[in-house]
Amino acid sequence: MATSLITKTLNSIKNPKLLRPLTRQFTSIATVQSENPSSSFTFADPDSNSSSSCNDSNIYMRKGPPNCNVKGEKDSSSVTMPMSSMTGSIVGKRFYKQVTTREADDGNGWNVMLDYRTLKTPSKRPLKLPTLALAKAIAAEWDYQQTDGIRPFTMPLMKLACTALDRVPLTRPKIIEHLMKKFSQDLVFCRAPEDNVLTSGVYERQVEKFDPLIDWIKSEFGFKPVVHSCLFGGKQEEGLVKAIENLLKQTDDCQLAVIDAIASAAHSLIIAVGIVKGKLDIEEAIELIRLEEDFQVDTWGLVEGGHDIDIADLRVQISSAAVFLGLSRK
Repeated sequence: MATSLITKTLNSIKNPKLLRPLTRQFTSIATVQSENPSSSFTFADPDSNSSSSCNDSNIYMRKGPPNCNVKGEKDSSSVTMPMSSMTGSIVGKRFYKQVTTREADDGNGWNVMLDYRTLKTPSKRPLKLPTLALAKAIAAEWDYQQTDGIRPFTMPLMKLACTALDRVPLTRPKIIEHLMKKFSQDLVFCRAPEDNVLTSGVYERQVEKFDPLIDWIKSEFGFKPVVHSCLFGGKQEEGLVKAIENLLKQTDDCQLAVIDAIASAAHSLIIAVGIVKGKLDIEEAIELIRLEEDFQVDTWGLVEGGHDIDIADLRVQISSAAVFLGLSRK
């Protein structure tokens, strides 16, 4: 069921570069709560005064009065995601049977339904998504959950959606400020020392792989970035800084959430912008991000349980963000 749903939604992406395998990402815990007094679900210990409540991962169901007519109040029931959204834990058994999508009440967007409950964000607003394709993809993530437990780390699209709906509108200036603060230290601008025998091979790869992207930046924004070999970065032209900042200010909430996620994983705002503007696909971006580490692996070998996990985690973060971007476009 989940496989067929995600396949159908991915086929709707207009940019074929984004059609790459979507794997798991480590995010999002869930608290489930109903507005209906007849029934509610939560992934928090109901004893809020307990010192161990913050470590609890069981689902607690609170039942309302036995004479409450649940059927007549289905429209008001909801499932709310929690504010605490970073965990790799199994947070409780699956409490729903069917996952569907429906058009939002105002006709502007799509909701995900767990049985008759409308899925909500941590701020308790309906998870209203811009496209049916994205709603079905997130529905597939919830439908994938097994009966023995809900695994939030297998729902990267859900996390990005909550970020775009809750965090970005409230903290947009701070997100942009943080991204621009790190801009001078961008991975693409950094070069290994050319005259060092240990790093000359890395430098050659950087010239081969990074220079075409730097040339694209010049043609796209009118300013050529300054490359440097200092870990603390180098000052870029004011014109380029302003051009990138203006681009960020013009993004919608979904785009900025994606740029922030990719830049954090890649240590590069330029690579994030390259993906959003269609210059880079997922594999090209991952190759650039891992350029130096892959050189070390080729030289000294791969550490099992280390390098391989890092590679898998990076693929999850970059691919899920790129797929979210494609599915969110109308």
